[in-house]
Amino acid sequence: MKSELIVDVQPQEIAIALTEDDRLQEINREKRDADNFSVGNIYYGRVKKVMPALNAVFVDVGHEKDAFLHYLDLGSEFLTLRNYVTKAVSDRRKLPSMARVQRGAPVKREGQIADHLKIGDLLLVQVTKEPINTKGPRLTAEISIAGRNVVLIPFADKVMVSSKIKRESERSRLKQLVASIKPKGFGVIVRTLAEDKRVAELDNELQLLVKRWEEAVRNLQVPKESTVPARKSQSKDAEVRLISEEFGRTIGVIRDLFSPEFASIQVNDEEMYNEVKQYIELIAPDSVKLVKHYRLKQPIFDKYDITRQMKTGLGRTVGFKHGGYLVIDRTEALFAIDVNSGSKKLFEDQEENAFQYNMLAADEIVHQLRLRDIGGIIIVDFIDMDSAEHQQQLYEHVRQLMNRDRARHNVLPLSKFGLMQITRQRVRPAVEVDVTEVCPLCHGKGKIQPSILFTDTVESELERYSEQFGKGLTLELHPFVYAYATRGVFWKTLKAVWRRRFGVRLVENQSIGMLDMRFFNRKGEPLMLESSEAPIEKTSLDTQLTTQDVRPTAETSPTEANV
Repeated sequence: MKSELIVDVQPQEIAIALTEDDRLQEINREKRDADNFSVGNIYYGRVKKVMPALNAVFVDVGHEKDAFLHYLDLGSEFLTLRNYVTKAVSDRRKLPSMARVQRGAPVKREGQIADHLKIGDLLLVQVTKEPINTKGPRLTAEISIAGRNVVLIPFADKVMVSSKIKRESERSRLKQLVASIKPKGFGVIVRTLAEDKRVAELDNELQLLVKRWEEAVRNLQVPKESTVPARKSQSKDAEVRLISEEFGRTIGVIRDLFSPEFASIQVNDEEMYNEVKQYIELIAPDSVKLVKHYRLKQPIFDKYDITRQMKTGLGRTVGFKHGGYLVIDRTEALFAIDVNSGSKKLFEDQEENAFQYNMLAADEIVHQLRLRDIGGIIIVDFIDMDSAEHQQQLYEHVRQLMNRDRARHNVLPLSKFGLMQITRQRVRPAVEVDVTEVCPLCHGKGKIQPSILFTDTVESELERYSEQFGKGLTLELHPFVYAYATRGVFWKTLKAVWRRRFGVRLVENQSIGMLDMRFFNRKGEPLMLESSEAPIEKTSLDTQLTTQDVRPTAETSPTEANV
């Protein structure tokens, strides 16, 4: 199986696409703003509310919504962590010793959070779920520092091995090996990727994770203005701040998914390319050659067919083989997926026909869960089947497909109503891509300027932008418009004429509207001017009816229906 990672870096966000045999499997998006609360970030927060009925507290970590911390997320070593944080803040000259910190009594699973926290208390917390809908981040006080092969847990002082490592001899080897090299005062979780790894590789990674923890403690000890930068906090509390920032989504995806069997990692930004290359050198030096800097003018997602697959695979209705299709709807509580067979019939027997379509639908459903990163409760309404054997085969098929999913999940057999219930771990909002396009000229009103005049509008904009920014600009157009501009004899095409006159380079982009355009400077930075007011855009049917008591004829109407 050929796996590729394609990273599209844009001014507003970074999108990371994972493909397997050229089929889009996962799409991750990370906003490039200063208010990004990623899973793994560590904060020094203050308790704002204590909710005894929920056995939880709300903590100010700088988000517009207070974050949620449940009693069960305090962790058994919460009191030890609090003692360590208190010592670190009170003595800013040196790092407290992890081995000599005063150990607190383990926090029992049955208890009340009000016995440990009150309003105004400061504590160290980590994000486990990003803000979703109207909810703020979800927190834990059991801090962990994740690496590729191991996870470091301060104060846990035990070694655990992933249950996905099945060989008992390998489990025993890893447990003894890690126990012999782990630093005092820390616990370690050995991840699945550590299977068959050498001691030197695991030891190097443990040392790096310990350094990340020590850097976080140093940031805790210094004043707010000296801690981790790059975020404008919503909090007015001077003590509340970000202590340690998790790797960006790009590095996080590579950390979890990377394999030496990858065909390539394509990155279209030089800074991100260098960052990814440095990380690969750290975890797999022999695989650095897989990292490629994409330099073509064509958008990277268009080049690798990601844009088309997103448009066809992320809508409300998604087709699968032999004319079947899924309808995916989201509510506040759950996702509902309806399976439909379409008009084509595979078999004359209705039972066999329903079974075969359900089996095909299961493949696409599991693909959609991973592609959209759907979490929470998922209800699937399969086509009704009477055969208990077919129902069991479908259930086993879905379970087998879900075994490849990295997210924790649970699949229940079909109910007597033909519904299958699936739960899937949710740590961030599901991927949502609006696959529809609002007309850039009529803005959904249904009337646009005559399309034959669009090239005049483009030429007018070219004049304005070239006057403002000079020559050497790049203009992105929809592929249909680009094809129109390049038709005919090369030196007589609009593309050639505009190149000679304005020094502009035309590029096609599948992701923009048909009658839309985007300008970029020599460095690839987007340019924006105030929209021009061409006479044709000022004149509308509504304006004419207001100013004249005459209805325009079809021959003189300045607008066209937007079909």
